[in-house]
Amino acid sequence: MVLTESVKGLENTSAKDFTLPSSDGKTYSLADFAAAKVLVVVFMCNHCPYVLAVLERLNSLAADFAERGVQFVGINSNDSTDYPADSFGKMQDLGAQFPYLHDESQEIATKYHAVCTPDIFVYDERRQLKYHGRIDDNWQEPEKVQKEELKVALEKILAGEEIPREEQNPVMGCSIKWKR
Repeated sequence: MVLTESVKGLENTSAKDFTLPSSDGKTYSLADFAAAKVLVVVFMCNHCPYVLAVLERLNSLAADFAERGVQFVGINSNDSTDYPADSFGKMQDLGAQFPYLHDESQEIATKYHAVCTPDIFVYDERRQLKYHGRIDDNWQEPEKVQKEELKVALEKILAGEEIPREEQNPVMGCSIKWKR
């Protein structure tokens, strides 16, 4: 496991299009989420301890904000040849409560500048990046969380408010497992 920090300086970039198969048997593209007021794209995988530690929080946020027009989507871009736990066939076992897509070519992770799992990108209705940061201030011990940063960001985006750069702390997680 290589601890990696998300890339800074991507504010106001546009969401990149994709067409990817999902663990629910469907295929999704960016256009399938056009009705969402806010789109949360989470690069994640099946085996990363950071993802496993925050998955319940991601599922809760996805459920809590769904009625307000917020759509979560997960994307697994890890190389499953060297990391078979991240194979498409095992993605259903993770328990994501939102579409979980497979980026086998790793093209989408590259387009988004994703580098770690989880790597969280939040887009407004025009699909401009408004938040690129962590879920909260304590990935390991949810009971000790003081700042629910992703939740606050979602509230601000829904209210049409900007999120200052200093309120966007980088995500730390496992590096994306790139193909050789």
